Parts: sequence; C-alpha cells; structure tokens
Amino acid sequence: MRTTLRTGTGRAAVVFAAIGALAITGCGDNKDDKAKPGESKGKESAQAVQLPKLNGEKIEVAAVWSGPEQENFTKVLKEFEKRTGATVTFVPAQDPIVNFLGTKIAGGSPPDVAMLPQVGAIQQAVERKWAKPVGAEAKAQLAKNYSKGWQDLGAVAGTQYGVYYKAANKSLVWYNTAAFENAGAQEPKTWKDFLATAETISASGVTPVSVAGADGWTLTDWFENVYLSQAGPEKYDQLAQHKIKWTDPSVKTALTTLGELFGKPALISGGADGALQTEFPVSVTQTFSGGDQPKGAMVFEGDFVTVNIAQTEAKIGTDAKVFPFPAVGSEPPVVTGGDAAVALKDSKGAQALLTFLASPDAAKISASSGGFISPNKALDLAAYPNDVQRDIAKALIEAGDDFRFDMSDQMPQSFGGTPGKGEWKALQDFLKNPKDVAGAQQKLESDAAKAFKS
Repeated sequence: MRTTLRTGTGRAAVVFAAIGALAITGCGDNKDDKAKPGESKGKESAQAVQLPKLNGEKIEVAAVWSGPEQENFTKVLKEFEKRTGATVTFVPAQDPIVNFLGTKIAGGSPPDVAMLPQVGAIQQAVERKWAKPVGAEAKAQLAKNYSKGWQDLGAVAGTQYGVYYKAANKSLVWYNTAAFENAGAQEPKTWKDFLATAETISASGVTPVSVAGADGWTLTDWFENVYLSQAGPEKYDQLAQHKIKWTDPSVKTALTTLGELFGKPALISGGADGALQTEFPVSVTQTFSGGDQPKGAMVFEGDFVTVNIAQTEAKIGTDAKVFPFPAVGSEPPVVTGGDAAVALKDSKGAQALLTFLASPDAAKISASSGGFISPNKALDLAAYPNDVQRDIAKALIEAGDDFRFDMSDQMPQSFGGTPGKGEWKALQDFLKNPKDVAGAQQKLESDAAKAFKS
C-alpha cells in the first residue's frame, strides 16, 4: 500500500508564492532576529528531549549524503554521541539505497538506521521485513513536533516506521543577480514569462539555464513541477499511484511544455549534451561563479541549493536570489521532498537515535549549518542562518499538510529512484530528444507498469 498525502495545493501555493517576496526583499540576515550558528533563541536553549545512556554501544547510520550534507549530519551524530556515550559511524551508501541495504542485510551486517530518501523505499523496507516500527519515545516526539501529513508519510498500513528528519521545498529557481541586472531581466511569475526571461538573458550573451541532466532526479523534479501546476493535484496523485497511465494526454501536455525549454539548446548551459554531463553540484556552482558571466544565469532546485552556493564566493541574498517555480497553470506548484530515518535493528541505540532525530534538538544543529529545512514545527526559526532559509522553513510549517510530496519518491524505487533506469533514464532521453514526446510517454508507461506489478 502506497502512502500519499490527501492534500490540496491552494493554501500551500499562496504560502510558497510569498517566499518570493519574503526571500528577495528580505534576503539579508535579520539583525534583530539572527542567531549565531548552533544557537537559537528562547525555548530552544534547553534540551527538548532526554536520551538514555548508551555507553559502549556502537551504532551505524547509512545515507546517500556526501560532501557538505554528510558533514552537517555528522555534527548531529556527534551531539548524539556526546549526550548518550554511544559511538556512531556514518556509512556512505549508494543510490539506489534499497539495493545497497539489501547487500548489507544479505551479508549479515545491516546498519542500525538508514536515511531513506523515498516514500517508496520505506515501503519496500517494510515489505521486505527490514524496517522496525518506531518506538514509544520517538512516536511521542513525532506526535508533539510534526503535522499529521509528515507522520503519515513515514507510516505503512497504520504503523509508524519513518521519522522525517529533513524536508525540501523543490519548487524554487535560484538566480545570479549580476546576470539578471546586466540583461535587464525580471523575476518571472509564469512559465511564459520564464521562457521570455530566458530569451532576454540569452540575448545579453549569457546562457540562461543550468540543467543537471547527469542526475536524473533533477529531471523528475522539473517534470513534477510543470505537471502539478498544469494538470492539478488530483491528476498528480493519480499519476503518482499509476491510476492513470503515462500515455495520458496530461503527460503529453506537460512534456510538450517542458520541451519548450529543453528543445532550445541555446537556453541550456552546454546544450542537451552538456546538461547530460552536468551533475547537480556543478549545475549550482557554475551558476554562481564567473561574476556576471556565469555558465548559467538560473538553476532550478530545492532549498538545499544553498549548500552548494556556499562553496562559491556568492552571497545568498545579494549575489544569489530565489523565486518560486513559475506557474504553468493557474497556480505555482508546491512540491516537497524529504529524508526519513528508519531503524533496521531492534536496538536501544537505534530507537534512541530516532527519538533524537524527531526532536528540535537535532534539527537545530542541521538548521544552523545551512542547506537544511526541517518539518519539525517545534524548531525555533531563529536557528536558520539567514532570512531566505528562515522564510522557506516558516512557509513549510505554516502549510501544515497542504502540499504534494515528490512524485518519483512515492513510486517503486526501480522506476522513480534508480540511476540509468525507469523515469530517470526516460527523462534523460527526453532531454536529448524533446521532440519525441510520444516515445518518452511509451517508455515511461512501459517501465512504470513493470515496476508497479513487481
């Protein structure tokens, strides 16, 4: 049984549309409200959760994170070690993580906890009897700190298995302000305006859009934002559950719309061939390097883009700004993603770590490091390092259950979350040949049908 949020986009669309005005007019740090990294105001100064003593216990945590994401999460694990006496080891995993975990489990050495980036992966872990239900202490933290929607995403058939530690707003476009100013470009609000803005920037001598085509997951996010805004939430849910086929006319319309960008090589950094060789981190850094002559003026992706911007000399709020993904239909889309902690061992340490990750104590550490948004409503927003992330986090919390979760992450991982296969591969092929809409639909449907039957 697949979990989907039974929510609409109306309220969330309004909330997230406000991000544009909030983030762009107030991108700099709020001097009256800013907390130092690792600190927060008021209610967060004391520990929000008590943890057991685990002296001598060894815990392994597997995740696909690397680079700054891994470094930031390691700070959380260090604090857990300090408070419990346990020793925690981070185990780098490969995509798809379900395959990685399967190998570990078959070899008799599963990690205690895995950070799963797809709803479908949680469900697979439960179906294969790998996942252990969340304990009473962690459930208490979830009930206290999370909306029902985020709790439901980590549940299978009414039993709680996942703790959503990290969330993402995947409906944002980040841009190089110098490139925009030189071109006389304005922030677009509609897809038509977005394409016109891209043409304006192109005419100024700068390639307008940086696309991370080497990472198929970014292409699924492009499609999902176009599809949600254009086809609407009901169709979105139906396609996510394969209740309608990928040969549906609504998919044809969305791919045709996306082809308006993908079909113009001059608008994409390196053209289609270059994009297919560009990995996500590079798509960001090349947008915010090179002053007013970057390799791309805009890059689409979630709030976590800030981690990669931090690897350049660009300053968020001045050199790098953000606007909501443009409305393709009547409203702008609101697509979210997230990573959930799931226990794979029945151990005191695994459950204690889930409890910690469900608390504002852990979220505060990651929030202060940047490039992180928490669905934990008990986290003091002052923990975030700048107004951009603070506003995005506030909008997420205020949206409550009113959002749509990443479609590909709700599907079987063999279709929606595997490099070189399924949706990732089909959309990479579409980027290479955006005129073949019918062929892309047939391939998507064929792969989806196989995945949902298995």
